[in-house]
Amino acid sequence: MTNNRSDKFLWLLAGLGIGAGVALLFAPKSGRETRKYLKGMADESIDRVREGGHEVFEKGKGYYEKGKTVVDEALEFVDRGKKAVFK
Repeated sequence: MTNNRSDKFLWLLAGLGIGAGVALLFAPKSGRETRKYLKGMADESIDRVREGGHEVFEKGKGYYEKGKTVVDEALEFVDRGKKAVFK
């Protein structure tokens, strides 16, 4: 469910970006001004994507560590159970 929501959000952002780009292309500014503005917007978007990617990586790392801890505890529990059964 969360994945579906994030997909919709990404499509919304993509649509907004495309719409803004098209609007700028038809705006009454010179080509040089428009290109400069679009470059600034693109650079800003790249920075945001990098920040978002870093956040996703950190969250994934946290989930990995939690999962590893749970698996280690489960393996320890199984080992104790084996020892109790085979005594």
